Amino acid sequence: MKKLIRLVIKLLGKKGLNISFVESCTGGLLSSSITSMNGSSKVFTLGLVTYSNQAKINILKVPKKIITKHGAVSYETCLCMVKNLNKISKTNISVSITGVAGPKGGTKQKPVGLVYIGIKRGKKVIIKKSLFRNKKRNTIQKSTVNQALKMILNII
Repeated sequence: MKKLIRLVIKLLGKKGLNISFVESCTGGLLSSSITSMNGSSKVFTLGLVTYSNQAKINILKVPKKIITKHGAVSYETCLCMVKNLNKISKTNISVSITGVAGPKGGTKQKPVGLVYIGIKRGKKVIIKKSLFRNKKRNTIQKSTVNQALKMILNII
């Protein structure tokens, strides 16, 4: 994963782009991964962990009705998170993550390992739904960060 992180930082720097993250189920792991590398200060602007629904509503301005209707782990919430992060951060690229890291908290409709990753660059927004089969919390979190880094590379 370190190679991937270095590549993301290098390409963002080369293209003069900056990036921001809002994380829920990864608890800041994506932000931590980026900032663990030299050169990240040139490209990384902001990292938020909006773990609770209240934080998503109060800080990110995700409408309460979206969380009530679709849940915190949903396409709709992930989309609101990435769009509103972009408004707050004013970065070239914004990334949002919401999911069920487990080992508990999953349901039939939203099992442990279900994650949504949103990326916004300019007018382009991509929301990817993933279901990581490994039910270990740290494995789901690391897999999510890895997936997010690959998505960032694709949008750069």
